[in-house]
Amino acid sequence: MNKNQEPIVKNKSVHFVSLGCPKNLVDSEIMAGTLMKEGYQVVGDADGADTVIVNTCGFIEDSKKESIQKILEMGELKKGGAVKKLVVAGCLTQRYKDDLVEGMPEADLFVGSGEFQNIAKILKGHEGGASQRTFYNLPTYLQEESTPRVNSQPGHRAYLKIAEGCLKRCAFCAIPLIRGNLQSRTIANVVKEAEHLASQGVKELLIVSHDFTDYGWDLRKKNPQAKESPIELLRALDQVEGIQWIRLMYLYPDGITLDMIQLIKKSRKIVKYFDMPLQHISDQVLKSMNRKMTRGEVETALENIRSEIPEAVIRTQFIVGFPGETQEQFEELLEFIAEQKFDRVGCFKYSPEENTPAGKMLNQVDEDIKQQRFEAVMEVQQNISRAKHKAFIGQTLDVIVEGPSEETELLLQGRFAGQAPDIDGVVLINDGTAEIGEMVKVVITDSMEYDLIGHIQ
Repeated sequence: MNKNQEPIVKNKSVHFVSLGCPKNLVDSEIMAGTLMKEGYQVVGDADGADTVIVNTCGFIEDSKKESIQKILEMGELKKGGAVKKLVVAGCLTQRYKDDLVEGMPEADLFVGSGEFQNIAKILKGHEGGASQRTFYNLPTYLQEESTPRVNSQPGHRAYLKIAEGCLKRCAFCAIPLIRGNLQSRTIANVVKEAEHLASQGVKELLIVSHDFTDYGWDLRKKNPQAKESPIELLRALDQVEGIQWIRLMYLYPDGITLDMIQLIKKSRKIVKYFDMPLQHISDQVLKSMNRKMTRGEVETALENIRSEIPEAVIRTQFIVGFPGETQEQFEELLEFIAEQKFDRVGCFKYSPEENTPAGKMLNQVDEDIKQQRFEAVMEVQQNISRAKHKAFIGQTLDVIVEGPSEETELLLQGRFAGQAPDIDGVVLINDGTAEIGEMVKVVITDSMEYDLIGHIQ
């Protein structure tokens, strides 16, 4: 073989382990599509795969532990001969670079979040004898509509990533350190990918970025004539034929305008689902978090949504145990949750992250107190969730069928518009038949803490 010629790839199998958020999952899908285009075979089982790629998450302590555990698990398969090559990719790799290389001798290659798009070139180079093990760069890559990608979700839904990086600088968050500054794709670029997904049978688009409401800010700053904005993107996506549901993820409250609410209200495709991370409600804690909003402004945003769209489902998340959080401030948060009666609440115990302002703050909260506060939040929310779900009994909902229940193959499961995949509950269907991806009407007859139960009408 000529020394300048790339090695020929034959029957090379690759297994992916994708951890963390949907944005990371899209990166895994792009890596899979890129490799398949170059002749690799993506397989569903790590045992027997030539290469395993662990796309890691480095966001908070629990996700870092999960990533390391999975790397070690795959390393054991490699030691046993079931796997030939182990690649560690993604956010944990980007964040810890040399430290991770030194601590993970079982891994062959380390590919940061700024180099994942070059995975085929990296693998083929390694197979051709290249000695380089680490591949890091600034995360400036933005996918195009022509970027190879394999949708790992059920065929009727797909994530659509509209931007990379983040404009905000929350004191607790390491995302800007890992993913860099905000970089938005153009509307034309995003719409072409949406049209391509729709042509493949996708009915539900889940729009993901680090903050949907900041979309296009960077492009408008470079060019005041740029049309990229959350509203203009929604108007364009609303016209894509074949798409039935458009679900917006990660809407920060400071960017939820009355115009946006009105557009969502009038749209037949954009589901009335607001995924709005609030993190806290005490003005003092919000200021310490560098959240740039007050309690009054948050309450105004919530009032605007509910007055215009009474049926809106609102999902949020909070952090308990942030440095300096007093018992009084926590009780203010708890009372706010009880008062607002959110449809969905996620709760995180604060974890100090290296090189973030909050990680250097004094008055770190004791772990036992964090746990007590976490449990108190979840107890309040469970009671709210139980009551809200009970109110659905007797209603008929449009439900998209996901397939057999994860609990038993005797039941089908699906989701109504107020349930996002993987993070919310499901609708269990105990009578009637339907195909995966089919939209059916389900009469709700019973409810549980997180799930609804019913039969096809």
